[in-house]
Amino acid sequence: MLSFESDYIEGAHPKILEALAKTNMGSLSGYGADEYTKAAKEKIAAACALPDAQIAFLTGGTQTNQIVIDTMLHQYEGVVAAQSGHVSVHEAGAIEYTGRKVLTLPSHNGKIDAAELDSYISDFYKDGNHEHMVFPGMVYISHPTEYGTLYSKTEMTEISKVCRKHKIPLFLDGARLGYGLMSRQSDLTLPDIAEFCDVFYIGGTKVGALCGEALVFTKKNMPLHFEHLVKKHGALLAKGRLLAIQFDTLFTDDLYFEISRNAIDRAEELKSLFTRKGYKFFMDSPTNQQFVILENNKLNELQKKVKFAFWEKYDDTHTVVRFATSWATTSEKISELEKIL
Repeated sequence: MLSFESDYIEGAHPKILEALAKTNMGSLSGYGADEYTKAAKEKIAAACALPDAQIAFLTGGTQTNQIVIDTMLHQYEGVVAAQSGHVSVHEAGAIEYTGRKVLTLPSHNGKIDAAELDSYISDFYKDGNHEHMVFPGMVYISHPTEYGTLYSKTEMTEISKVCRKHKIPLFLDGARLGYGLMSRQSDLTLPDIAEFCDVFYIGGTKVGALCGEALVFTKKNMPLHFEHLVKKHGALLAKGRLLAIQFDTLFTDDLYFEISRNAIDRAEELKSLFTRKGYKFFMDSPTNQQFVILENNKLNELQKKVKFAFWEKYDDTHTVVRFATSWATTSEKISELEKIL
């Protein structure tokens, strides 16, 4: 069956599989004390234009979000996020499971507004009862957002200023960061992300890797004994090479950016196809996630031949669904969808 269900339905880029196979019989030290981990960290730091970056590799996005938020917040603090933010909606309460509360702000096409963020934090401290409340201790944003939208450089500048003003870290979820950076509407670079954020991660799971996220602390602010804390969360891989070799490959010869651009090019073909066929979009997404409004009868018929993701109810007779392209999507796949439509 033809599938546009998500951007992690394929395995891994062939060059990653080749690298894993080539290095398979090597006897390497565990827990990241190997040459590939060192090389991958150096390449990522160079790509971020941040020689002093502190970098760690984890296996998945929810795991990374939970560990960052749990280890960087004090016991009395929570994390501020958009109502639509992944940590608030689609992570099964993983953040709250650690005892940290997600404090939500209105979502504007998946994004938070800097002025609203500033007012929220300022009003918190003006409240005479704030000692009885959960303190805002960190700001979480996703880029691209859960709706495929992007923060502009101006928006990132303003949000970063608010965080600096209130002396709390800005954490960017980059599960799909490659697709955001390669979007034709993006005015942000990887060094920009490193400049504005206190911590962020470069997603591999959704961008060509079998699994893995590269977590980057930008201000020499990695929590003390971070490896210990990661292990306490049950997230420290003995075979750290499995993640490092993948990111070493992704950040060799700009492979990460090249394959991310493929997803954007195919998404543009997908948008053009739906437009020609007269379909309406829920919102304008400049990245690899496209949200289409389908009549329920048409949805039921289409899903017999094509996989896509339910997103939300639009009205009694229509539904918003998501079609996602990936590093592996081909133009032939778009043509096949056109024949079905």
